[in-house]
This record gives sequence, C-alpha cells and structure tokens, in this order.
Amino acid sequence: MDLLNIEYEKYKLKNGLEVILHKDDNLPLVAVNLWYRVGSANEKQGGTGMAHLFEHMMFQGSENIPKEMHFKYIQEAGGSLNGSTNFDRTNYYEKLPSNFLELALWLESDRMGFFLQALTQEKLDNQKSVVINERLERYDNQPYGLAWEILLSNLYPLYHPYSWPTIGLIDDISRFTLDEVSAFFKRYYSPSNASVTVAGNFDEKFVKENIEKYFSEIPDSIERVEINSSSVKLESEKLITREENVQLERIYLAWSSEKAYGNDDAALDILADILSGSKNSRLYKNLVYEKELAQDVSAYHYSGKLAGHFMIIATVKKEKSPDTIKDEIFKELGMIEKNGITERELKKTKNNIRSGFIFSLQNLDAMANQLNYYNYFLNEPNSFNYDLNRYNMVTIDKIKSVTNDYFSKPYIELRVKPKK
Repeated sequence: MDLLNIEYEKYKLKNGLEVILHKDDNLPLVAVNLWYRVGSANEKQGGTGMAHLFEHMMFQGSENIPKEMHFKYIQEAGGSLNGSTNFDRTNYYEKLPSNFLELALWLESDRMGFFLQALTQEKLDNQKSVVINERLERYDNQPYGLAWEILLSNLYPLYHPYSWPTIGLIDDISRFTLDEVSAFFKRYYSPSNASVTVAGNFDEKFVKENIEKYFSEIPDSIERVEINSSSVKLESEKLITREENVQLERIYLAWSSEKAYGNDDAALDILADILSGSKNSRLYKNLVYEKELAQDVSAYHYSGKLAGHFMIIATVKKEKSPDTIKDEIFKELGMIEKNGITERELKKTKNNIRSGFIFSLQNLDAMANQLNYYNYFLNEPNSFNYDLNRYNMVTIDKIKSVTNDYFSKPYIELRVKPKK
C-alpha cells in the first residue's frame, strides 16, 4: 500500500450521519473522532461564542450520562479525550483501548441524541461563567491577548463570520438564554451535519453494528442555515496602536489571503515557512540573529472554508525600532517578489511538509482527525496524496506571484506598546 494512500470505508446512515472507518491493527487502540459542521462562523453579531460554549456544554451530561462522567468513563478505561472549536467546525475525540470502543460510541451518541433532555439553567449558567473566566484569563488579561481579535475585526468586514473571535465576546456570552442554546443545538448538532471517524484496531462487523445501534435512531433536524460571507477586500491600510502592560513592543501585519484549498493556499503555506519556519528562515535569520532587532518573529497563514489571512508578527527588542523591523519585513518580501527564492529553500520546505504528512499517519488521533478534515473540505477522506501534491507542484515563480498578488495590497498594522 502507498504510504499516503489510506484505505477506508465511508457510508451514510439513514439519518444522514457520515461514517468513516479506517482499520489499523498495529496497536490495540482505537480513535473515535466526531466533527460537527458548526463553528463560530455559524454565529451572528450579538450572539458570538455559542459554538465554543457548546464545546464545554457537551461534556456536562446528557440523558443517560451524568455531568462530568464523560471524562470519568473514558479516563477510567485508560483513554484520553477532548474537543475543540474553530471558525468552521467543532470536534470531539477519544482514544482508548480497542475493547472499550462501544463505550466511546455510546457516549458520543448519547450527547448527540439526548443532550437537550439533560440541559438545565444551572448547567448553562455554570458553563457561561467557565467560558467568561477562560476568556478573561487567556485573552483580556493576557499580554498581547487581544491582538488577534483586534486584527480579525479590522481585517474582515463587520458582519463577516470570521470577524469575531471563536471564544466570543463577554457581553454576548452573558446574554445567552436556555431557549437560544436549545435552538442552536437543534439547528446544528444533528446527524446529517456530522461525520464520525473510527480509526484503529477494531472488528468491522462489531463497529458497524454498534454505530447502527447507537446512532441510527437519532432523528435528524431538517433546519439548515447557509452562511453568507461578504468578500474580503481592504480599501486602504490601517494602523492601530494600543498600550498594554507588556515589557516589549510587538508589531503585527495582516493581509487578506486565500481560503482552504484555493489556488494560492499551498504556495502561501510554503512562503510562511520560508519566512519564519526555522532559525535559518529569512526573517528569523535577518531580524533575530544577524541584526538583532527582534526578540522573535513568525509568519502564519490561516486558510478557512470561507476566507484566509496571512500574518507576520515580530516582538521588538528593547531600544530597537519597530519601523526598522517593518522596513526589513517589506524589504524581504520585495526581494522574494523580484528574485524569488532558492531551489534549496523550496526543497527544504517541501521535505518538511512531506515529513509532517508521514508523521501524522503514525499518530492514530491525528489520522482520525485528518480523515474527517479532508471529508469536510474535499468530501474525500483519502486526500493525503492530493494534498501533498499541491505543495509538490508549487514553483519558485508561483512564490514570486503570490508575494506580488497579496503583499502589494492594503494591510492592517497593529502595534502593541508598553504603557508609559
């Protein structure tokens, strides 16, 4: 079998739930990975943070599972579990010994089909407080913690679904009612809006019987709300300055870029790695080592289902100038636009990407999640070769082209300065 050609089976239950099975008998373990096609992009202004709140609420018990017992059952079986939320989706995942596979399927099915029966005002109030405290700790009271929120709200138009943070705004979270939470669940947490991947050491007859047993009778919601996203086009550059309780100034530059699997997505990923992916990368070597202007520097390309953004961030060393750092960044981008990159740089980054692909296949959790990821974006779980070939096809001329196309356009600049 080709290392990147993953064998799997995909089918659909009568209620619309997609099932993806990948058998791997190397270890006596199994991973269960469930994606709901709902993230913060499915929210609206004034109601932000609902999807992330559900990441917490879904561990608070369902009709047959008491509060907090989801964690207890899995951990006592020798397994691990968690969930995460981003703009486009929410996922829940477990990895545990194969003989406890039925336990994981039962737990996931019970909260998919019977969550509302156990929802109470007390649980909602409790988790609203937990999320608000999380936001205060990780964002509002964290040095540079609001930078991403400020950048996104200025980079994307006001009502674009990527313009607010996934964790939500405190005022919105505080106002959520039990009826609003129930309506959100009914709208998005139904079988036809989800896919479950089971990867690892399992008996195929057993897993199919139990998926049918636990999931097939869950009724599907017929309500769907399509996301309408406006185009992302900055008309002019914008400089934002902010004073915080920080030791060093930090400069952020943000551009609109490409959505996931768009024509320029792979090239922008490669460019980000060439700029800051290692200590020998262009910006890191120039700004941190050679000229000692920056404490650190990073370039980051995010591509979502609806849009993307490219950011360059540098922490300014004491008594050094952020203007000088900015000039050096644009000088480097200008050199790439004019002269391109070297064959060595391109080959090194492509090799790193291929190594990352191969490493991900050795991790059962990552494998299960990647199958769901490809299924969500490409409707084909076995897209490893397709994905890798996108990067293999990137040329030096393509890197020059995307540098010209994206970084000659207006951008958002944020400077976070120490309080005087």
